[in-house]
Amino acid sequence: MEPQRRWTQATVFPDMWVDPDDDPRNTDGVSPDGELATYQDYLSDYRNTLLMKCAGLDAAQLARRSVPPSTMSLLGLLRHLAEVERDWRGWICEGEPEPRLYADGDFDGALAEDSVVRAAYSALKEEQTRTDAALAAHPDLGARLGADGIAVRELMVHRIEEYARHCGHADLLRECIDGRVGQ
Repeated sequence: MEPQRRWTQATVFPDMWVDPDDDPRNTDGVSPDGELATYQDYLSDYRNTLLMKCAGLDAAQLARRSVPPSTMSLLGLLRHLAEVERDWRGWICEGEPEPRLYADGDFDGALAEDSVVRAAYSALKEEQTRTDAALAAHPDLGARLGADGIAVRELMVHRIEEYARHCGHADLLRECIDGRVGQ
């Protein structure tokens, strides 16, 4: 088997995903003021990174599995992160947690079907929006919420860590699909 050729769309720096002027994560000026704004900025950047790594792929490419026996795929990552956004809300809300989104499993049900892809993107956006809204009601990062008393700060850091880890997976998955590399 011939090794996958590596490529990028960047013209300025060949090891980048896109040119800095085209990167939606780059902002001009100073970084955000305050701890909460900094966390939100990092989370937004990792969310955008994941979407960039999935951009331009068809259902079959998004559903392509990594190496056996792993069931990981980019589509599975989209579904998984929607599921964990829902789960995180359960950590901070009173009452019973919402049922799981995917009875078939985040990764096992990541089938190469356009309807599954559309549903995954939609669910991710919805769950992110709902979790963001739930946390917006608690701007005190030291506030302890839910049955286990998790601090808002801890949940924010955990969210960043989860997206960052899976963006690393997405880098490798995307390179295996079409050789695209970069930031």
